[in-house]
Amino acid sequence: MTLPVAEADTRAMREAIRVARSAMATRDVPIGAVVLGPDGRVLSYARNAREYLGDPTAHAEIRALRSAAREFGDGWRLGGCTLAVTVEPCAMCAGAVLLSRVSRLVFGCFEPKTGAVGSVWDIVRDRRLGQQPEVVSGVLAEECAALLQEFFAEHRGEDPL
Repeated sequence: MTLPVAEADTRAMREAIRVARSAMATRDVPIGAVVLGPDGRVLSYARNAREYLGDPTAHAEIRALRSAAREFGDGWRLGGCTLAVTVEPCAMCAGAVLLSRVSRLVFGCFEPKTGAVGSVWDIVRDRRLGQQPEVVSGVLAEECAALLQEFFAEHRGEDPL
């Protein structure tokens, strides 16, 4: 179920889209993530950098969560924080959302091939895994999907969705 989109979620997603666009000139899939503190302040932002860094774990969410944990000052716990990401997180990133104790997850478009927040799996809402963040999906979904479609059409001649 999609919850009403708050103005703060839309602003955060616009920032995530801006960050994702910075990857368009690279071989990395343009996915952007932003972590907001409990007060709404941007703690960190990141884009995918798997190709650039040669690191299979260099997803936007992982990179943003790592930076936010350093900035937030509560060790690795990000309670009260919001992660906004342009695309539904994969299983690895959904697990990182749970482990970081993020309170809210906001994402743009669904990822029907690897999505782990409702598409293929629903890791973040699995009651067996403990704390569950609030999930808001579909925020600026068309804009987020357009970034992926443009990237795949230009770089790989594919349509990912």
